[in-house]
Amino acid sequence: MSDTVCTTAARTPASGTSEESAAYFEKRSLKQGSVNWVLLMGLGVAYVISGDFSGWNYGIAQGGWLGMVIAFLVMGAMYLFMVLGLAEMSSAMPVAGAGYGFARRALGKTGGALTGFAILVEYAICPAAISTFIADYVHALGLFSEVPSALIIAVFFAVFVGIHILGVGEALKVIFGITFIAVVALGVYVAGIAPHFSAANLFDIAPEGAGSSVALPHGIVGVLSALPFGMWLFLAVEGVPLAAEESSDPKRDMPRGIIGAMLLLLLTGSLVLVLTAGGAGAAFTGSAAAPLVDALNAVGEPMLATFVNYAGLAGLVASFFSTIYSGSRQAFALSRAGYLPKFLSVTGSRKTPHASLLMLGILGYALAVGVGNGSILLNMAVFSACVSYAMMNLSHILLRKNEPEMERGFSAPGGSTTTVISLVLSLVAMCSTFVVDVLAAVCTLGVLVVLMTYFALYSRHYLVGNAPEEEFAALQVAEADLA
Repeated sequence: MSDTVCTTAARTPASGTSEESAAYFEKRSLKQGSVNWVLLMGLGVAYVISGDFSGWNYGIAQGGWLGMVIAFLVMGAMYLFMVLGLAEMSSAMPVAGAGYGFARRALGKTGGALTGFAILVEYAICPAAISTFIADYVHALGLFSEVPSALIIAVFFAVFVGIHILGVGEALKVIFGITFIAVVALGVYVAGIAPHFSAANLFDIAPEGAGSSVALPHGIVGVLSALPFGMWLFLAVEGVPLAAEESSDPKRDMPRGIIGAMLLLLLTGSLVLVLTAGGAGAAFTGSAAAPLVDALNAVGEPMLATFVNYAGLAGLVASFFSTIYSGSRQAFALSRAGYLPKFLSVTGSRKTPHASLLMLGILGYALAVGVGNGSILLNMAVFSACVSYAMMNLSHILLRKNEPEMERGFSAPGGSTTTVISLVLSLVAMCSTFVVDVLAAVCTLGVLVVLMTYFALYSRHYLVGNAPEEEFAALQVAEADLA
């Protein structure tokens, strides 16, 4: 915890807050200096890498290849511009709460709570969704065919939650190694599919309905329906700042890590989108359960398909493993500040939030087994993510306007203009989730309403005024009073 956020312990607590002792924070501290920018970049790629192997291709079925390209570019711009804003804010406020901390300073307690809860819901649901894909993938490979999916999911949660409890340095190094295998698999895939590319394959879906064409076989509505699938190629990269308190040099490492991850994801997303449809055909790609593997088999590369098939499991595991990490850090930060029950932020001798890890592991397993449909769960995560994106972009805009003199280790190119664009696009993406899966969007909205009701009726009266994220907000109020 920085000296900056520990200097106001003597001030009078604000209404509805209390000041906790040094012992309170000693029991709720993370291991600092465990993560460098390379591991942060690896973490950012790990969040998303599974999306390169599957899921995104259904956007082609919704909007055609060009429609999916438009979705990819629009959502890529939204994420890139948001990431630049996050890089700036995380260099100025390097706290575990990340987006919640930024919104808390810019938008107050209620805005901070909504942002934090939206991020938490996203990262609580993502591991559940990915675990169902892992179980399906394992069975598809012919491995443990007699073992029920529920047991496979339970084993993955137990093993990887256990590694996270062991230590953050150990966990992120494992994540980095698994992610490297997945990136190698993507390289092999690109080398195998590229010779079979034909531009004619990109437009082999027959037009349907009014306003359709060969280029956009389902018209503008198809493009809107493809937007959430464009997000799958970037979803969760915004979680990198959640490692801020465990970074060696957050003012330098955070911008390098998150921007580096985003640039690599733009490259990998472009390659799979163009080469898969160009190699095996857009119609084929849009309905493939495992688009990369199926495309290699379709073009006559079975040996490469087998390799990518097995290595592709590493991509799913990397995303599963990394989203468990970020969910636990968001729960830790919200709990430490009193927005969630305070026992969830207690850390053990390894300086990891074991209570949050265990709680989210149990919740994730229950969602995976109870819902049983990874696509529905991912659609829920996408809606919650869009809510947090809108709030984080708005936070950057307001901080740029109201606190131009704030010390920043990095300044987003274009200033708040980029985050204004990202804010508009995040609202469009939020609306598009109702087009794709209205039930998932409504259910997620209901969960957020419940959490905000808990905040309004209970937790807002018991906030910890000298928690780091609250201290940053208090510092802004103190500076305003002095001015």
